Amino acid sequence: MSGAACARADCRGGEIMVTGFCDTCLRRAVAPGPPAPDTPGPDGSGPDARGAGTPTGTGEGTARPFGPAAGELDRDGLLVLPHLPSPEPSDAADTTARPPTGGRRCGSDNCPGTIGVSYDDDLPPDHGFCPECGTQYSFRPKLRPGDQIAGHYEVLGYLAVGGHGWVYLAEDTRVPGLHVVLKGLINTGDAVARRAAVEERRSLTTLHHRDIVRIVTHVQHQAPGDTEPTGYIVMEYVGGRSLAWIRFASDEDLARLFGPGGFEFGHVIAYGCKILGALEYLHDQGLLYCDMKPENVIHYGREIKVIDLGAIRRIDDRSSGLVYTLGYAPPKKERDERGLDVDSDLYAVGRTLKVLAERAGPPAGLAARSFDALVRRATRPEPAARFRSAAEMSRQLWEVLREHQALSGHEPYPERSTRFEPTAALFGAALGTVPALDRFTHRPATAPGLPVGAPAPRETARALPVPLPDAADDAAVLLGGLAADTPDRIAERAASDPALGTAETALWLCRAYLEAGDADRAAVWVRTAEERVGDYDWRIFWHQGLIQLTRGQVESAEGEFVAAYSALPGEAAPKLALGYCAEYLADQESAAPGSGAAPARPRHDAKQRARRAEARARQAEEYYEAVRRRDRAQGSAAFGLARVQLRRGDRHRAVAVLDEVPTTSRHHDAARVAAVRVLAGRLPGGSVPGAAELRAAAERLAGLHLDGSGSWDRLVTELREHALGCRPPDGWGSGFPAGELFGPADTESALAGLLSRSLKRLADQAGSVGERGDLLDRAYAVLPEPVAVRDLLRGRRRRTA
Repeated sequence: MSGAACARADCRGGEIMVTGFCDTCLRRAVAPGPPAPDTPGPDGSGPDARGAGTPTGTGEGTARPFGPAAGELDRDGLLVLPHLPSPEPSDAADTTARPPTGGRRCGSDNCPGTIGVSYDDDLPPDHGFCPECGTQYSFRPKLRPGDQIAGHYEVLGYLAVGGHGWVYLAEDTRVPGLHVVLKGLINTGDAVARRAAVEERRSLTTLHHRDIVRIVTHVQHQAPGDTEPTGYIVMEYVGGRSLAWIRFASDEDLARLFGPGGFEFGHVIAYGCKILGALEYLHDQGLLYCDMKPENVIHYGREIKVIDLGAIRRIDDRSSGLVYTLGYAPPKKERDERGLDVDSDLYAVGRTLKVLAERAGPPAGLAARSFDALVRRATRPEPAARFRSAAEMSRQLWEVLREHQALSGHEPYPERSTRFEPTAALFGAALGTVPALDRFTHRPATAPGLPVGAPAPRETARALPVPLPDAADDAAVLLGGLAADTPDRIAERAASDPALGTAETALWLCRAYLEAGDADRAAVWVRTAEERVGDYDWRIFWHQGLIQLTRGQVESAEGEFVAAYSALPGEAAPKLALGYCAEYLADQESAAPGSGAAPARPRHDAKQRARRAEARARQAEEYYEAVRRRDRAQGSAAFGLARVQLRRGDRHRAVAVLDEVPTTSRHHDAARVAAVRVLAGRLPGGSVPGAAELRAAAERLAGLHLDGSGSWDRLVTELREHALGCRPPDGWGSGFPAGELFGPADTESALAGLLSRSLKRLADQAGSVGERGDLLDRAYAVLPEPVAVRDLLRGRRRRTA
C-alpha cells in the first residue's frame, strides 16, 4: 500500500496500492479535484482484428479537439502523436472465439514439437495431442461471455489470443462502466506457458513505467470440468490501435487518424524512442522483453503502451525456453548458441522500426540514409556490432529525428553532442580570411582566383571534433589535465603505470602524436586501443580516419568515417568528415591530367571523370547540408557547402549559405568576409561578377569591422584588383557602384589609379626591402603606360634621393 486515499468521489474508503490503483474501486489514482473532460480526437474507432481494444494503459486526462500542429514536439523532443479515441467496448471485443492459426510450440517440458497445425487444407485443430511428446493441449478459451470471475468481473468478449493465453474484456460489476482486461493461460498443460504466466504476473506487479501496461490485481477461477483453478491477470483497459494496425490500415484511415499529412516518419521515431524508453527500464530491472513486434505496442490517446509481458525473462536466464516471433528475433544460430540478450531486444526494435517506416512518408534528405544505418546497426549479424543499450540506440534515433526535422524545414534545435567535444576550429577558413600580403607579391600579373578548393587533409584532421572521454575509463580524469605536447613522456609513463593502461590513454596518445605530425606512432597507439576495446568501437574507426587524413590518404580515411557513421548515424561529426572526404575527392577527379610524357586521355575518360566528380560533389553537398541545417553555427559545414557551390559557379547560392551563419557563431565574421570576396571574385571556370555583385560587395565591405593590422587595406586592394581585372570591355554599365571604393567614374584608368594607390599602401606593410620593391613595381605596372612611366621615374628619383 502507498497509504494515499483514493480521491474519487464515488469511492468509499479506498487506498492506493503500490500498483497505482485503488484497492476498493480498482481504478487508477487521480489527483484531488474534478477530472477534466476528455475531448474526442479524430474518428479512428471501430473493430479491427489486428489490435483494436488490446489491453493498454491509462487513457485518462484531457485531449485537444484538434490534432497536433505540423512538426509539433512534445516535452521529450518527439513528434506529438495524434489523439486516438478509445473504441466502444462493444466494438472492441468479439463475442466469438477465434483460435490461433499457424501452429504453436508445445512447450511441455521444453518439447520442441508444434501443435495446432492443419493438414490437407483443413481448419487447424483447437485441441489435441502433441505429435512429439503426446501431451494433451487445448486452444479453447476457458471463459465465455457472461461468465463471472472473482464474483464481480463479467466477461464481455474476446479481445485477442496472445502467445500464452486468451485476452478477455470484462466489466467490474461493482463499478459500472469500469472495464478491465483478463488474461489467462491458453493451455494449462503447457509448462512453458505456465512459467511465463507466473513470471509475467510477478513482473507486472513490480514494474511501474508510463509506457508499460500495469496490473491491477490477479484472481483465480475454476471453470466447470477443470481439476484446478486458472490464474488470471487483471489489467487496466484503454482501447487503442496496435502498431500492427498502422501497417495494414488504408490511406484513408491513416489520414483520419494522423491528419492530412498522414503517417509520417517522425511518428515512427516517436514510437521507437518511447519503446526504447520502456525497454531501458526493463533492462535496468535485469529483465529482457524478448518479443517486441508491432502487435505488442498500442497507440492510445497520445501515448503508447508496451503490452504482453508473457515472454519476459531474466537477463541471466540461460535455461528457460525462449519466446520470440520469427522475423523480429535474431537469427536461429544466434538464438541456439547464445540465447537472448539486451541487444536481442534492440534487434527486435530495429525490425519493428523498419516495417513501420515502410508505411510512413520518407525521411528528408540524408535522414533516410541515417535511419537505414541505424536499423542496420541494430540488426547486425554480429551481436557485438549492435547498439549496447536501449539508451544509446534511443539517443541516435532521437538525433536522426532532429536531422529529419531540420532537413524538412522545421526550426532546428542544436544540442551539444553526447559523443564529441565541441570544437572552435574551422577547416577551409581561407575563403573567410583577409588575404595575406604575399597574395600580391611574387606572382604573375593575373590575379589568383578565390581559394575554393578543399583544404589540405592534415589541416582538416586537426580541425575535426575529438571524442568525449569515456567517463567509465579510470584514466579519463588524469588525462584531462595533461598537455598534449609531451606524448613521449606520457607514453613512457603508460608503459609502467597500470592506471594508464586503458583504452582512453591509448586514444589520447594517438591524438597527441597526430598533433605532432607523427602518424606512424599514432597508428601504434590506436592499435593498442583496439586491443583493449574490441573490433566494433566507433572511436577506433574515428581515430583511424584521422590517421589516414594526416597521411593524405583520403579514400582510406573515408572508409573509416563511413564505419563511424554507421555506428553513430545521428551524430554530425562523421557526416562532417565524410563531407570533406567527398569534397576533396571531387577536386581530385576534376583536376587536369598531368602533362609531360603522360599520354593524352581519351575524351570519354574525361567525361567519366567529370561524372565521378559531380557525384562526389553531390555527396559532399548532402553531408554538409545535413550538418549545417542541424546547426547553422557549424562554420566548417557552411564553408564546405559554399566551396561546393562556387566550384559549380553558383555565386549567389554560396553567399546565401554564408549569410545563414548566425551572429552567435564564432565563425560569423569569417563568413561575412567570405561573402564579400565571393561577390567580387573570379570563380573557377572563368565566371566573373556583374555590376550588381560588385555593388553588393561594396555595401557589405562598408559594414565590416576589421582589425587595424592592415586587413582593411588588403581586402580593399583585392576588391579593386577584381574590379579592374573583371571589367567588361564596354565597362560595368549603369549599375557601377561609384564611390570611395571603386572611384567616381567607370573607366579603366580610374580603377587602375585606385588599385595603384592601394598597392603603394600595402608596400608600407612590407616586411623586407624586396617585398616592398615588388609591391611598388606592381603598383606602377597596373597604371596605363604614360602614367606608369611618369610615376616610375618619380619613384626612382625619390628612392635615389
